[in-house]
Amino acid sequence: MIPGANGTVLGDDGLARPPWASADPLLRDYYDTEWGLPVRDEQGLYERISLEGFQAGLSWATILRKRPAFRAAFHNFNPDIVADFTEADVERLLQDPGIIRNRLKIRAAITNAKAVIALRSEGGLVDFVWSFQPADTPQPLMHADIPTQSPESVALSKALRKKGFSFVGPTTMFALMEAIGMVDTHLVDSHRRGTSGVWPAAGA
Repeated sequence: MIPGANGTVLGDDGLARPPWASADPLLRDYYDTEWGLPVRDEQGLYERISLEGFQAGLSWATILRKRPAFRAAFHNFNPDIVADFTEADVERLLQDPGIIRNRLKIRAAITNAKAVIALRSEGGLVDFVWSFQPADTPQPLMHADIPTQSPESVALSKALRKKGFSFVGPTTMFALMEAIGMVDTHLVDSHRRGTSGVWPAAGA
């Protein structure tokens, strides 16, 4: 890897990525193929919200490595199934070494599944979340230029909490917005900048 301009790292394939996506093959593949691309289906968005909640205080690499186990444990994050989980299911999940065994986070995933279902009568989770898309997006040159929250993520956090969601703080929601393409925080020099179809490349 060769340090590139503006904070990116030039990979052996000649593509520029941020440092966090340059070393670990799992993170590199996630960055190249998934992170920052729009998610506009209910189940996919519920999964992202759930995993962002489980990630709180941990590394994203840890969550990615456990994602297959999470998907198995939570029935591919089908909210209709997870909403019916009982305390017995909570205890079962607390014994599952493949996931993050945190009682509060597990219960939050169940609570949030119920909130997802309740939102269907108001247009659904996808339209609700995407209604907080900002008018513009950051154009970071360096990792230090990337904010950790925004007025929109603060507003989204408050709105989701009012709808019964938990583990949806402003920083967690900004990470969600980055992951699903609502904001583009790819470094300006990155090969992924402007590839979401939501935002143009810097300077375009």
